[in-house]
Amino acid sequence: MCHNDLQMNFMKKLLLFFGMIIAAGCTSAQNKPTPANIPPYHILTTDSVYVTPTNLKNNKPVLIIYFSPDCSHCQHMMYELKPKMNDLKNTQVIMITFVQQIQAIRNFVRDFDLKKYPNFTVGTEGYTMLVQRFYDVHTTPFTALYDKNKKLVKSWEKAPTVDELTGEVKKL
Repeated sequence: MCHNDLQMNFMKKLLLFFGMIIAAGCTSAQNKPTPANIPPYHILTTDSVYVTPTNLKNNKPVLIIYFSPDCSHCQHMMYELKPKMNDLKNTQVIMITFVQQIQAIRNFVRDFDLKKYPNFTVGTEGYTMLVQRFYDVHTTPFTALYDKNKKLVKSWEKAPTVDELTGEVKKL
């Protein structure tokens, strides 16, 4: 083998090696675990009030739903959840969106009659995208369930079935 062939062979092996390292890094990045604690959100509600985790009641589970008012999967989940809202009455439900238009969020609250449920808080995190980055959300709805001690029980990157969600809530 001549010198150029050895160099070419070495370069191919080097490229393959770096390619494998990059592929391994990308794979582990996609399986990022959900943080165990509630995110330090700061949301503006449809009542023009800012809410943070300090507003949460003690000794009650928390369900955080990261959503978009115009997301068909989010709407579908809410339609299916509507008849089972009683299953969530002892759970604080915090619905957070990145959408800026408060009217779109108000329409969502109206469409699903969420004002009837005092355990639901709906608001926008605005341009901060803090919660989106905290959970590394790529699709909505993203859902995370926390126990009464505010520790993560389970999270779903895509909409869970309502039976699965309410089943997990009932275990708490």
